[in-house]
Amino acid sequence: MFRVRVNKIESTRDLDGNLGKRIELVEERDVSPFVVRPQSEEAKMAQDILQALQQQMPFLQPRTQLTIPKILLFLTEQEYDDLGIEFDVNQVYEVALENQCIKFRKVS
Repeated sequence: MFRVRVNKIESTRDLDGNLGKRIELVEERDVSPFVVRPQSEEAKMAQDILQALQQQMPFLQPRTQLTIPKILLFLTEQEYDDLGIEFDVNQVYEVALENQCIKFRKVS
């Protein structure tokens, strides 16, 4: 079992011209940030400056989650309706692969 997040939903057409959806699901994994203690005084000072900048500018924060493309679904409108899942961007699902089936379970 693994977790995916709906990253993108786009309108598309299949080879026959039928309107459908392209749904991009990315795997989410927590990345354990390990702390490296610098040996020299200069390296320690540089690390302290970087930490101070990260506190002042949140966009400089190191990523704690790694997103990896996992599943792309190309579905016609009818197939999307038959699937019975209302995908929303940023919604997280647990995916189970068993007995030649893919099962999605919405994570609250």
